[in-house]
Parts: sequence; structure tokens; C-alpha cells
Amino acid sequence: MSKQEVRRRIEDIGIIPSVRVSSTEDAMFAAEAVSRGGIPIVEIALTVPEAHKVIAHLAKNAPAVIVGAGSVFDVEAARRSLEAGAQFLTSDGLDVETMTFAAGGDVVMIPGTLTPTDVMAAWKMRPEFVKVVPCGNVGGGSYIRSLKAMFPNVPLIAAGGVNQLTAKNFILAGAVALGIGAELIPREAIRQRQPDRIAELARRFVGFVHEARA
Repeated sequence: MSKQEVRRRIEDIGIIPSVRVSSTEDAMFAAEAVSRGGIPIVEIALTVPEAHKVIAHLAKNAPAVIVGAGSVFDVEAARRSLEAGAQFLTSDGLDVETMTFAAGGDVVMIPGTLTPTDVMAAWKMRPEFVKVVPCGNVGGGSYIRSLKAMFPNVPLIAAGGVNQLTAKNFILAGAVALGIGAELIPREAIRQRQPDRIAELARRFVGFVHEARA
């Protein structure tokens, strides 16, 4: 899938599930569960043990799922993620070297920002999206709305503080998509192998996005 296709799929679905688990089996389970709920996208945080092996396993065995790497802090981590099969890269901050590296390849890059200065600096690097994290700690939807007023042409992804009560507000405020972790993929649901619970949460969040956009 090309960079343009990955970007379009993220825009259409409007949700990037963030997976932080301890094994390949757990990651496959989470990816399949959210996909059943209508979200064929999964971001594997590089804080997960053997994260690159998990990405490679998913890329090979779940071709219908767009697999990305999260918490990408430097060029080496980005390179290893791409070699494993990642189709998008996200970070919780802005690293110029990593952005420059990603700009030269067919990969969607999503840098992390928080302040207006961060957003402006990130957007100058021409990424596909700019993530605002943790936006729930600095005003939530109202903060996203303020940023959109300043940067109406920047496609913002809201992350950190997105839950069932706030999801619609973030979209209504102008976020093009949502980054969601434990609120979508609860650790208890992973541990107890509850795919229906995760799939139902996925359907709910997809519904929130659709309702807000309508």
C-alpha cells in the first residue's frame, strides 16, 4: 500500500489504535480484535519488547491490517521499523533527523507536538499528519479547536485523553483522527482474551467519529 493510500485510510477511518503489549501473540490478538470492530489499523509502540518482530509478524500474517510503529525516537528506530514492514511511523515528539529520513521514503510520518511552536515546526517538515499529545492534559477538545484556528490547514491527530466521553468532541473540534490506547484496547481484555469486548469498543469509537463528522 502506497503512502497516499495509507494516509487516505487513516483519514477515512479516523482512528489509530495504539498497542502496548508484551508478546507477538497479544499484538496479533489486539490487531484482529480491532479489525473485527472496523479498524484495520494498528500501531505497535517500540516500547513493547521485540516490537520490530511484532511488526514483522503482523505485516506478514495480517495483510489486511495497516501496521505502524509508535514511539519512534530516532533514525535507527525508524529504519528498523520500515525494514520490519511498518507503513507509518509515529512519535511523541519532533525529531528533525527522523523526519528528514522519513521524508525520503514511501512512509507516512506522524510527529508528536503539543504547543503552537511545535505544530509550526513539525508542519514545515511536510508530514502527512501532526499529532497533538497529550492533548487531554491541556484543554482537550477546546485546545484542539484553538490550534485549528491558528493552523486550519494542518491535519491534527488528537492523542492522550481520548475516551468514549471525549472522542466526539475532539473530532468536532477539528481533529482529523484520534490516537487511542488503553481506552480502546484494555489490558484486561488482552489478558482475558476478550475479542468481542475490544471489537465492540472499536465499533463504538468508529461510530463516534462518524457521528461527529455527520
